[in-house]
Order: sequence, then C-alpha cells, then structure tokens
Amino acid sequence: MIGRRLRRAALVALCIVAGACPSWAADDVPVISRQISDFRIGSSETKFGSLEFLGGLEMVSSRALFGSLSSIRFRQDQKHFIVVLDTGQWLTGSIERDAKGRLSGLSNVVITPMKNSAGRSFEGKGYMDAEGLALDGDRILVSFEQRHRVDIYPDPGFAQSGAIGTLPILIPPKMLSDNRGIETIAVAPASSPLKGGVVIVSERGLDSDGNRLAAILSGPLKGRFAVERDGSFDVTDGAFLPNGDLLLLERRFNMAEGIGMRLRRIKGVDIRPDAVVDGELLLEGNFNSQIDNMEGLDVFQAADGTTHIILVSDDNHSILQRNLMLEFRLSDSVKQAASD
Repeated sequence: MIGRRLRRAALVALCIVAGACPSWAADDVPVISRQISDFRIGSSETKFGSLEFLGGLEMVSSRALFGSLSSIRFRQDQKHFIVVLDTGQWLTGSIERDAKGRLSGLSNVVITPMKNSAGRSFEGKGYMDAEGLALDGDRILVSFEQRHRVDIYPDPGFAQSGAIGTLPILIPPKMLSDNRGIETIAVAPASSPLKGGVVIVSERGLDSDGNRLAAILSGPLKGRFAVERDGSFDVTDGAFLPNGDLLLLERRFNMAEGIGMRLRRIKGVDIRPDAVVDGELLLEGNFNSQIDNMEGLDVFQAADGTTHIILVSDDNHSILQRNLMLEFRLSDSVKQAASD
C-alpha cells in the first residue's frame, strides 16, 4: 500500500519537475496518467482466454473531486465518455491514445455536480449515491443506491439539468440494502430479444434463494429475474455486447480472500422474466493483477470492427487505492460463439 502512495506522489512530482503537464482550460480537471502495460504483475502475458489485454492507465489529479468512478459509458466515437461518481458528480472527458493505439491519458476532463429532480446539486451522498449509468437515445439513465431509484436526464443537457423523470425499478426497495443497491443499468440492443429493454442488476440484493435481484424495466419481456450468485463476488456494472449478451463486472474484497474481480458473460436469450441466469467466466483477477476496486465497465466496437471492453476502478478517495482504466479486446471466435 505504501508503494501505491509513493507512485501517486511520483507521478505528480514528475509532471511538475519535468514540465510535462499540459495546459488545461480553467474549467478542466488536470489528470496525470501512467501507462500500464501488463495485466498480470511482472508478466508480459496478454492473452487471457477470450480476452486480450491492450493496456491501461493509472490516473491521479490534484483536484479533490477526481475519483470514486462508479460507471462509464462511451459515445459512438469511442473517444468521448461520461462517468458518474458515487459522490453525486458527472465526469466527462476524452481518452487519448499513443502511436500504437494504446491508452495514454485523459483530456478535456470536467466534473459537474449532478442535480436531483428538484434542481438541487447536492443533498448528501445518501441521496445522490450514483452507481450505474446507461445511454438510451436522447436520455441518460442513472441508478442510485441508498435512495434506490433510476433517474432520467436529458441528453444533451444532462450536466445542466435536474432529473426529468424516474423509471419504476420493479424491485421492492426493502429487498435492497442501503449500500448494496442497483449497481448495474444497461440498455439491450434493439435487435436482441429484449428489443432495447433497460436491465438493472443489484449488487447484493438477494432473493429467497440467495440469487441477485435483477429486472427488465421496459420492452416486451418486462419483469423480474435473478442472477445466480457465486461465492463472495458482487456485481458492480454491466454492458451488453452487440449480439445481445450481457457482460457483468464483479468484485470481491474481504480479509480472508483479499481483492478480486471477474467478468462473466450472460447469454442474452436467457434473460427473461422469472429466469435465474448464470454465465461463462471470461476473466478473473486478484492481488497478482493490475486491479483495484473495479466498479465500471463499458463495451464498444472499434473502427476495425473488434469489440473492446473498458474497465474503471473506484479509489473511494483513499490514498491506499487507485483510479485505473483497463482495456481488453474480445476475440472474434468468442463473439461468433456467443451469437450461435
């Protein structure tokens, strides 16, 4: 842990001493990034089953609000992104790449307070604990825990607007614990069996059989379902693949087993009311991997047609944790198998 703090300090010091810090606009948030080349610490291995590690970033900023990244969604250009922070803030910006196409930094980063339905920008973390984010046409959907709900914001204009509506979550709030609520919200492809339906998955809201509570909030298959819980992992985010399968990001942290993360793929055809779904394990990481408190995930198709997966971590504004962004590519064979 001390090593992580020293690395953070070194990043800031290097930027200042070397004069390498770019000049930011007055409203921009300065972010210093260190490239990560290996997913397994001390190993040059890049292939992990169906996934190929493409690189990553460790990010720090002198601005106190930077951190607590809960969910990320990319625009269609695969460059600009929107993030929600669990402190009740929007974070927008762009990724930069080096000559080899690897993640090299962030630019044009801006943090803006989220506004509730009354137009107020802050009522405390208990009301504005944003955990999930989804882009849905001309609106942005944000899931909150503690005060469990899914709020609707206009797009464009979300950063200046208060919530303009709320989606019924179909899960009784009493079945969701205060700090283990709706971590995942995602919109299925229009061509999938869910026909563009909005899907939510709880972090640790459990049914009577110990499975995670989930729901399809819209579309022809509207209703509740469940995601099978395996071990001590909790769901923290999810996104749909182009073929309609759902990727779920899960994390683990306890004193007995330590830190962990994994990715699972749920077949889209299995997601329907009253179903209990399980999925194929695509990736697992632990203290030997470049991971932290992994909270956010998004999927996009690159210019060459391949599917890329971006993961981000939540540092909880702690000097003992890191803000990470990791990028993987999903192999063509697995994409085809998923659609068969």
